[in-house]
Amino acid sequence: MQARIYKPARNAMTSGMAKTRKWVLEYAPASAREVDPLMGWTSSSDTQAQVKLRFATKDEALDYAKDHGIEAQVIEPKARKANIRSGGYGENFATSRKGPWTH
Repeated sequence: MQARIYKPARNAMTSGMAKTRKWVLEYAPASAREVDPLMGWTSSSDTQAQVKLRFATKDEALDYAKDHGIEAQVIEPKARKANIRSGGYGENFATSRKGPWTH
């Protein structure tokens, strides 16, 4: 059985970092998905594809994989560059602005 261990990326539609702190162990699909000819639904006989295990640290996830005989591939997260502005959002409304504020 193969799996991948990774830290989820931030949702592109929000600025929040929810659900990105923990490491996830996710099984690789063991069989291909099939389309039901009558209804058009996508199905698979692989129930492990539905399992996502969350761990506080990468070492915990690796230990779990090792204890259960799972081949795990670790995908390291990419460092996110901080978006820090000198004055922040409040500077948009400061009374000491040098130029006029326009829409």
